[in-house]
Formats: sequence, C-alpha cells, structure tokens
Amino acid sequence: MSETNAKTGSAVGRRGMLGAGALGSLAAGAAGLLLPASAKAQTMDTGKSKLHEVLDRGHLIVGTGSTNPPWHFEDESGKLVGMDIDMARLIAKGLFDDAEKVEFVLQGSDARIPSLVTDKVDVVVQWMTVTPGRAQQVEFTLPYYREGISLMVMADGAKYKTFDELKAAGSAVSVGGMQNVFIEDWIHMALPEAKVEQFESPDASLQALNARRIDAYEGDQSNIRWLMQTTPGRYIDTGHGWMPNSYASAVKPGDPVWLNFINTVYKEALMGVDFPTLQASYKKWFGIDVAMPKIGYPQEFA
Repeated sequence: MSETNAKTGSAVGRRGMLGAGALGSLAAGAAGLLLPASAKAQTMDTGKSKLHEVLDRGHLIVGTGSTNPPWHFEDESGKLVGMDIDMARLIAKGLFDDAEKVEFVLQGSDARIPSLVTDKVDVVVQWMTVTPGRAQQVEFTLPYYREGISLMVMADGAKYKTFDELKAAGSAVSVGGMQNVFIEDWIHMALPEAKVEQFESPDASLQALNARRIDAYEGDQSNIRWLMQTTPGRYIDTGHGWMPNSYASAVKPGDPVWLNFINTVYKEALMGVDFPTLQASYKKWFGIDVAMPKIGYPQEFA
C-alpha cells in the first residue's frame, strides 16, 4: 500500500430472593437462547467496530513516523522499515493474511493522538510511551518493548568499559547527552558524581564520544543497540539500564472489539504462533536473542 504524509501528525437490589424483574430477565435470557442466529446477531449488535470497517475497506491505515531508526525509517531503497513497521505488518497479516495490506500515514509525534481521535488512522504504531495521562485520551495495546536509558562507550581505547567502572571513577567520568532540562538528574540517578556534558542533538553527543571528548554516551537503549548493530565492534553497551518505560500501540477509545483484536495479534507474536516473526525483529533491530517461550502451561499465568 501507499504511504501518506500528514503534517502533524440497572442494577437489581440484593434481596435474598429473585423479584419479578429478575425473573423477567431470566425469561428474556432463556428466550434469547431460542432465537435464530440472524435475530441474535441483530440483538447483540451495538455498533460497527473499527475491525469490521477495516475488513470492509480491505487494508489497514497506520499512523507512524519515518525518521527514527530502529523504530521507523526509510532504508537505502526508500522502503519504510523498523520495529514499529514490523508490528504494523503483523496486524495487517492477522486481518488479511497479507502483511502488505497496510497504508502508512507519516506523522510527527505530536500528531499521534489527534490522528486517532479524528479517525485519520486506525491505529498508531509509533514508539509511543505508555503514560496515565495518555491513557485518558487513547487506549493502549499490550506493550511490545521496554525502553530505558543506557550508557555506551568506545570499544577501542576507552578508559572505562563497564557500568561498575564508570561508577567507581566518580567525578572523573564525563557523560554526554542531548540537551534537556532533566538530563543531569537522569544521568545522576545512575552515576551521582559524573560530569554531564549537554549537546544539541544525539548526533553531536555521539561525535563527542567518537572524538574521545566524553567517556560515555547516554541515550535510549534501543538507539544504543541499533548503533551497535550498524557499526559492529565500534561501541560497547556498559550493561546497565534505568528509567524503564513501555512502548505500545494505541487505538481510539470505546471500541473493545478492535482493541481485543490487536492485543490478540500482539500476544500471539510475543508468545504464540507468530513468535518467530517477533523474534526475528528483535534480533534484526536490537541484536537481542529472545528465548522461545516455554511449551506447556502458559508462562504469563505461572
């Protein structure tokens, strides 16, 4: 499918015995069991779900981005790829048995919620952090990634190569991160005595690390894993992550059928029939080897 550009992106009282109203409800329920299938479908239909709308349309419309590897970006051929794109294609596969039946609406992060509530997209799959505030405006799916802050150092000639070494060095360590009002607090959560150098962008911070002007680079763990994937042997993850947050997809509130469908797709990718697809995505984008879920009793209930 094509890619579309978007600029912003009655309760009965407890009486100890059944009253007439309750008996009437039971009778109605029993009568319902005897209705033909077509009549029951009519009585149960409280409105058309987004699921039926998408199936009737014949393709899925997904809000996402195009400039943030390894989540959503264009490869050398101009094709949209990344972890978010893989998750969106899993939904399309579940709907149509065809992962290509999806139209991507490219949008900025600030357009994620507006595009959902105005029905410009069916679902947002765009590295969206789950927060209580956002959960008042959208409904989140099961999370498909746990993000966090991490530290990266040079593989060759670095003074410190592990988190424990960085912490033991105290104020002798300099850490670079993108300019932010909270950046010093974030870094000092892990390295209380470290000197913090702020840069205008992650790229500028990375350049400072490459030039050995700082000892460690602070960034999202997914970004660090991606850098290590694309430049093997150049960097080392120091082995410590903190400030966890969950990435999930989001749908417009009030449609449990649609939300349940996407959650079913994601759950079976996380631990069921589509696990090999998700396993391959984690390996490709993050270099993470995800172990096969145990066979037998569902481990999520263990």
